[in-house]
Amino acid sequence: MMFGLRLYLYRSDNVQFPFSIGTFVKHLPISKPNAFYHRRISAKRIIATSTHTSSSYETLTSRQKGQIHHYVEALLDWNQKMNLTAVTDANEVMKRHVEDSLALLRPIRDSYVSHCNSSVDNLKLVDVGTGPGLPGLVLAIACPGWKITLLESMNKRCVFLEHAVSVTGLSNVEVVRGRAESLGRNDCFREQFDVAVARAVAEMRVLSEYCLPLVRVGGLFVAAKGHDPQVEVQNAEKSIQLMGASILQLCSVESHSPNGQRTAIICVKDRPTPRKYPRDPEKEKIGLARQRKGKERRGWEGMHLSE
Repeated sequence: MMFGLRLYLYRSDNVQFPFSIGTFVKHLPISKPNAFYHRRISAKRIIATSTHTSSSYETLTSRQKGQIHHYVEALLDWNQKMNLTAVTDANEVMKRHVEDSLALLRPIRDSYVSHCNSSVDNLKLVDVGTGPGLPGLVLAIACPGWKITLLESMNKRCVFLEHAVSVTGLSNVEVVRGRAESLGRNDCFREQFDVAVARAVAEMRVLSEYCLPLVRVGGLFVAAKGHDPQVEVQNAEKSIQLMGASILQLCSVESHSPNGQRTAIICVKDRPTPRKYPRDPEKEKIGLARQRKGKERRGWEGMHLSE
């Protein structure tokens, strides 16, 4: 039974296609196997500890490849009406979006099995700021046993996501409209997921506050970042610790992005996130504005008294 669209409004607020799957796959470029390198972070450097190779797309069944085909076509079709992706060629979408998303599978599975002492067969995963469904919808196709929640704040993207879920025939996906900073304070979502993932959403320090409140204790937060995120990760260490987590490892994954490589930053949730997080950006803005007004008032009064 397919999930429906659920609207969370907070102040902080069978389709035929023109070409066959055989034609689509035939024109796909042959890619090198994906590789990722486990790296543990220290205060000053990141050390590579192991190497693995995989080709996630080639392991998909013919039905799953067909679902990918339908998704890519729907994405490019709707992209003519709204801004979903800057990539407009089907082969490029496959390389830069689909294969990039599938590259996260091996790090998630290996890290979850080795550090969460649980099976990966029935994960509950939330994709924060999923946009057009990347990587969450692709992961849902590759892992039909996983329950995937696609979290997106923009209504028009949610409408596309519902359409994509329909044309791909997925029954393990729920589309939720809302903001992570709001749903992270909602007990229906707070610390309810085994894994939270995010791809190209925000800077790591901010992203940790969006995602980690949604992850259960003992679960994982996986952020897909660029080829050299070491400084960003070091700057985010304090924020990650405040959210009740620690950096487990960094995994370099082969990518078809312009820089040729991405890094999966993997954090493990050690303890519950303090109730004050995630903070409401709107309230934070109001608080900062009041602080500034207070400083200005005190400064004006000081000037008046000195006169």
